[in-house]
Parts: sequence; C-alpha cells; structure tokens
Amino acid sequence: MKKIIAFLLSLACFSAYAAGTPKQIGISQIVAHPALDLVQKGIIDGVEKCGLKNGKDVVFDVQLANGNMVTAGQIADKFIGAKKDLVIGIATPTALALAGAYMKGSPKTPVIFSAVTDPVGAKLVRNIKKPGGSITGVSDLLPIDTQFQLIFDMGVKPKAVGIIYNAGEQNSRSQLELAKKAAAVRKVKLVERAIASSADVAAAANGLIGQVGAIFITTDNTVVSALESVLKVADANRVPVFMSDTDSVKRGALAARGFDYYKHGVQTGAMVCRVLKGAKPADTPVEFQKELQLVINAKTAAKIGFKVPAAMLKNADEVIK
Repeated sequence: MKKIIAFLLSLACFSAYAAGTPKQIGISQIVAHPALDLVQKGIIDGVEKCGLKNGKDVVFDVQLANGNMVTAGQIADKFIGAKKDLVIGIATPTALALAGAYMKGSPKTPVIFSAVTDPVGAKLVRNIKKPGGSITGVSDLLPIDTQFQLIFDMGVKPKAVGIIYNAGEQNSRSQLELAKKAAAVRKVKLVERAIASSADVAAAANGLIGQVGAIFITTDNTVVSALESVLKVADANRVPVFMSDTDSVKRGALAARGFDYYKHGVQTGAMVCRVLKGAKPADTPVEFQKELQLVINAKTAAKIGFKVPAAMLKNADEVIK
C-alpha cells in the first residue's frame, strides 16, 4: 500500500510539472568562492539530470549572503515571503538561517543543506539516519586526519602547523577539534589563529610566519573566500599551504586531499529532486561524500622552492603545471 501511495504522489508531482507550474527553489549561499560556486552549479545540474528542466519544471532563485548572517536571515525571510516550494542552504551559516526562519514561518517547507560539515553539532538535524522534521542534506565532513597526514606525506617535517579558522562558524570549530587531534597524534604543535571576517585573514596569516613550518586550511568558508591573502604571505615566506578542498590548489595552494565540490553539488541536486518528487526530508538520511582526490600544484612548489616527492607526483590525481 505504501508503494502504491508513493507512486500516486510521484504521478501527481509530474502532472503539476506537465501543467506548466514550475517548482520555485531558493538557494542561499553564504559567500562566493570557487568551491561553493561549484556546489551551486552542481545542485542545478543535478536537479536537471534527474529530469526536471531548469526554467520549465523548476525555477532557481540564487542569493548570496556575502558572509553576513544578518543578510542570510533576510534572504530566508524573503524566501518565506515568496512562498518557495523548497530552499537550499549552501554552507552551515546559511543553512542555519534557513532552518531557523522556516521552523517558525513555514515548518512544512523542505530545507536541504549542502557543504555542511557537522549537521548534528549545528543542530540542523537530530539524527543522521532519521533527520526528523523538514530538514536534511549532504554533508562535506572530511577525514581531517587523512588530510593532515598529507603534510607529512609531502616530506614536510614541521614542529608546528598553523591553522586559521572562523571562530563563529560551527563548521570551522568542528574541524578545528579534529585538526587538534591529528596534530596531537603526530606530536606537532597546532598554532591557532581565530578570525571573525575575511578582512582578518591576512593579519592571521602574517601572525603565523616564523612560528610554523606549514599552514593547514580546512573548508572554512571565510578563510577560503580570502585564500589569496594567505597565499601571498605564505609564498613570500616559502611556507607550504595545504588545503581540504582541491579547488583551492588550483588557486595556488601547494596540495590537498579533498573531493570534487561540483560532484557534491550534483549529489545534493539528486536529493532535492527526490524530495520534489515526494520523498520526506524526515525520512531521508543525511548523505556524505567519500571519494578523495590528491591534487598538487607544481607551479607553487617551484615558486616556493619546495621539492615534491616523486612518488606523490606519480600518485596524484592531478598535477597543476
């Protein structure tokens, strides 16, 4: 009986599309930077890949919060006023803003998150397998220990590693704790520099020079949005920068073990599609990505006089020359 009901709901959903009433989808993105932009593109493409044509079956309204939580809240309120059929939060702050607003103003509207590291810790969902409520999504929780190990696999033997993070982001605080554990296991000091906005990144990077042998940056949206500020300081002082996302290596970091954020977006888009077709967020488990890629920037290595081990170059998924 349940299967028959689900089938009928699916037919009803498609009849609505056929009648020419596109579903209105709001996307709230915390800040514009290449990794999150790829997530956004992947989401839109992922929805189309499941058979819902952009502009005909669905209409996307993409809004940027520019790193401002007040703006994120205003976007959420705007979406509620516009009576969106489904909303998507890219990164933890915007997902939280949507969740908070929709729990009060439109509790039955599906809220899907993407690029959120710790959805339980952020209190977006109660349980990974059974989220409950109207919120679920795709997490970008990464194996920080494996990523931290890359520093040593690349031949660096630092006594201390620097990390810059936004103390106001749950995502960043969760990853900081994992980085602390990774550093402790390897008996190296983790030198922390907390920031509040992208304007603080350059000063934080300068504060690490002379104290660390490498810099490790997680998927902290505030830091990644201002990555060039870190790279300018690090390159001038020949300090290698290791990342958690591969796109940042293309921007000039030395190396990363990370995943493809476009694929992350496509995976989120597929979930959005299932929900639009009748799946309930409460019963839709939070998903994760597991595939890691090794990307090395040989141009950066040459610039800072860093010799990349031959075995690492051989095993890399991509070497930027």
